[in-house]
Amino acid sequence: MSFIIYIAAGLLSGILGGMGMGGGTILIPALTIFLGVNQHLAQATNVIAFLPMAAIVLPQHKKRGLLRTDDVWEIIVPALISTVLGGLLMAALPTEVLKKLFGYFLVALAVKQLFSLVAQLQKSG
Repeated sequence: MSFIIYIAAGLLSGILGGMGMGGGTILIPALTIFLGVNQHLAQATNVIAFLPMAAIVLPQHKKRGLLRTDDVWEIIVPALISTVLGGLLMAALPTEVLKKLFGYFLVALAVKQLFSLVAQLQKSG
């Protein structure tokens, strides 16, 4: 049964990751909740899974003119610095704290999306 959950989590996270929406929002909860994987390992696995997805999808986005590269270094440099700091912080945090922080992130993301949806419905209605 766990094999099917791994396949489903990979497929769903790949679809979201390919669309640029963050496949980890599916992969990490699937690994931790349904498969009992440690939070640290789940987040590290998400990073490893992201690399081939990005390598495949970036040329597709560029080919379709969806990749703007003129200001990319203004995003990449701070992202790299904060990635190193975030990785060090993740490694230092206890698993329970990491789980809670990821949960808070997902709740905040859901609330933001809900408010965006309500605003769109109000505009169109």
